[in-house]
Amino acid sequence: MKVLIVASYNKGRFAPFIEEQAVALQQVGCDIEWFGIQGKGLTGYLRAILSLRERIKVFKPDVIHAHYGLSCLAAGLSVRYVPVVSTYHGSDINNKRVRLFSKMAMCLSSWNIFVSQRNVDMIKPKKFWSLIPCGITLPLPWSELSKKTVNQQTLAQFVNDTLECGMKNVLFAGAYDNAVKDSKLAKDAVDKYNEQHKEKQIHLIELKGYRRDEVNALMYNCDALLMTSKTEGSPQVIKEAMACGCPIVSVDVGDVAERISGLDGCSVVSSRDPHALASALEKAIEYDGRTKGRERILQMGLTNSQVAQTIREIYEQVTNGRSE
Repeated sequence: MKVLIVASYNKGRFAPFIEEQAVALQQVGCDIEWFGIQGKGLTGYLRAILSLRERIKVFKPDVIHAHYGLSCLAAGLSVRYVPVVSTYHGSDINNKRVRLFSKMAMCLSSWNIFVSQRNVDMIKPKKFWSLIPCGITLPLPWSELSKKTVNQQTLAQFVNDTLECGMKNVLFAGAYDNAVKDSKLAKDAVDKYNEQHKEKQIHLIELKGYRRDEVNALMYNCDALLMTSKTEGSPQVIKEAMACGCPIVSVDVGDVAERISGLDGCSVVSSRDPHALASALEKAIEYDGRTKGRERILQMGLTNSQVAQTIREIYEQVTNGRSE
């Protein structure tokens, strides 16, 4: 099965979770080739169509798998004789300016994949679609990961250097300068918590600039992860935190409630009130242990190997013409 993956390459690399899914697809028998789109806005993506057509002629894929709405639209406009499978990751549905182009891409695709029920509810697709959140590659257990050496120090040493001793260390689920992540709300919630807990303050850690294994190391050792995003699809950071047993506090966004509902040590706050988030943080910190999130990931079929098998079945379906 020859698969051409089409996705943005504007940051000089493909999104890590797309790369990891591709590796898992290779393990279930797919021959993967990449086409990276470099260009922003609708015009930038449409300019890539001629180059994409040339890549299709050379590689002769059995199926094209595009990621994010504008890449899906470019793929759909590039070919008629090769089925296109399109995955929408949330921002391409949540953003009204992009949603129209995503809807156009859906009409040109042989099959559409959505990563959260909320996005399905917003779009209300009529046919040829599946709800398949992106999977994760389960990290090594901490006993093994802690010994790994990065930049001449073990990850255990990295954790000791990064965390604040004598404080409660909480990960912020994103970069402070990403407006969608709403770091102001997170900082307000931490301030409310710290006002009430003078003896044990929260140290908030921005998840920016760390390697994947470093992120996992922090998740294994921090007291909680806090998500305050305005919009999400199926956030990978939540699934990563679950796999590391990190307690989670989140606003009700994307599919977070579906992932962590009923999971001890985790909570979803229905409001965007910093006081409510501070109370939820208190409970998460008092939990003082590791959650059973890793088991939940396996039960939900959210490892990359499990997801890849499902996607491979979709490839077979569309190439056999059963979506017609």
